Amino acid sequence: MDVSAVLPDGLVPDGLRLELLVLLILAAAAAGWVDAVVGGGGLLQLPALLLVPGITPVQALATNKLASIFGTGASSLTYYARAKPDLRTAIPIAVVALVGSFAGASIAATIPAAAFKPIIVVALVAVAAVTLARPTLGAELALRHQGAKHYGTAVAIGALLGVYDGVLGPGTGTFLVIALVTALGYDFLQASAKAKIVNFATNLGALLFFIPHGSVFWGLGLILAAANVLGSRIGAGMAVERGSRFIRIAFLVVVFALILKLGADVWGENVQPLL
Repeated sequence: MDVSAVLPDGLVPDGLRLELLVLLILAAAAAGWVDAVVGGGGLLQLPALLLVPGITPVQALATNKLASIFGTGASSLTYYARAKPDLRTAIPIAVVALVGSFAGASIAATIPAAAFKPIIVVALVAVAAVTLARPTLGAELALRHQGAKHYGTAVAIGALLGVYDGVLGPGTGTFLVIALVTALGYDFLQASAKAKIVNFATNLGALLFFIPHGSVFWGLGLILAAANVLGSRIGAGMAVERGSRFIRIAFLVVVFALILKLGADVWGENVQPLL
């Protein structure tokens, strides 16, 4: 069944069939769960959107942001109600990250993702090595800085990862969590709670750029948003109940999955043509 034939023009991509829509919904629900626990849901949702016939990378990225903002909003509320993250740190990071994400989205179509992927793979390998080598990392809250230095470091993290999320996206939540754990000394639970608030802001910043340019498929995005919210609520509840050890394990799984996915992309784009 062709879903686009029964909906008004522009709500979903032309030629979207029901069986592919079902796959996209399942991917969105799984992405919401992963994003809520530790970030990295874009690893599932964005590649699934790129399977849609005729969709451009920018349209896929924009529609992904629409779906994701509902999921990050839902998980942010769950974390706030149950984990009580410190908003004095989360809000400044989120504001700067929103601006950075808007700036990143404005150049997303001009810089090829291939230029970033090798660097990201190396960074992820380093993140995995540090996390494995230090089993107590993120187990307990142990803030490394106070006052202006704490907030300055937090704002720098928000600016860098905001731009990255606008340009490329996959793994933003994962990088946020590890940055908050290693640079600021938060435990995994508090880092994940703050990362959700920041992720909401980066999604909003990118959407503020994409919406006026007509890049969002609203019907498809809202369908996936409902699935993303369901997965996010379940994931955030599990993370709060099971604590930092559970989040650390999920974090490592997502990091290794990102390494495999982006590593395969780098191999396909740069190595295979030379063989």
